Amino acid sequence: MTVAAPLPADFAPGLEGVTAFATEIAEPDKDGGSLRYRGVDIEDLVAQRVTFGDVWALLVDGKFGQGLPPAEPFPIPVHTGDVRVDVQAGLAMLAPIWGFEPLLDTEDSVARNQLARASVMALSYVAQSARGNSLPAVPQHIVDECSTVTSRFMTRWQGDPDPKHVEAIDAYWVSAAEHGMNASTFTARVIASTGADVAASLSGAVGAMSGPLHGGAPPAYCR
Repeated sequence: MTVAAPLPADFAPGLEGVTAFATEIAEPDKDGGSLRYRGVDIEDLVAQRVTFGDVWALLVDGKFGQGLPPAEPFPIPVHTGDVRVDVQAGLAMLAPIWGFEPLLDTEDSVARNQLARASVMALSYVAQSARGNSLPAVPQHIVDECSTVTSRFMTRWQGDPDPKHVEAIDAYWVSAAEHGMNASTFTARVIASTGADVAASLSGAVGAMSGPLHGGAPPAYCR
């Protein structure tokens, strides 16, 4: 019979109450009534119609500047009928296709550009998967006419989206762009900390997002 060793006095199941990291990216006020990205109130970002692509630069670089680029014209390689599976598998395949090296062997500036490249590819995959096989793909030249990451996403998905819908999605993405240490972010950080490549980290984050206690919670609640 094996006797389990006693747990240490400071043991915290599930890391409850454990400070995992400190961040300067997102800063809620003391009353919890507002949230700032790098010192900028998200209500101001939404009110001034700062795009999601530009907010990405603020979060990653600490300043506005080089935002998210357009996604490359890359057809989604997997069509299963499940958006999460399609995106997770497609992202994992980017590393060998694009030659991403392990983060352990990658300079920060290169990793930053790989993250931008893979992030917009993830959005492209979501749009392509959501559009499905029953509709023809939106011609690339039409997507190229769009001026923002969000409008390109919506156009690739719907073909001719309502501008109000594009604006609403952009505002939502800006408001939800940073969530501290939620499960998918934590998963991505753990994978990245092993030295794995950028695409593997994002693919793992999508897997965590699919869980019914994380990103899968709203659909489960609606059922």
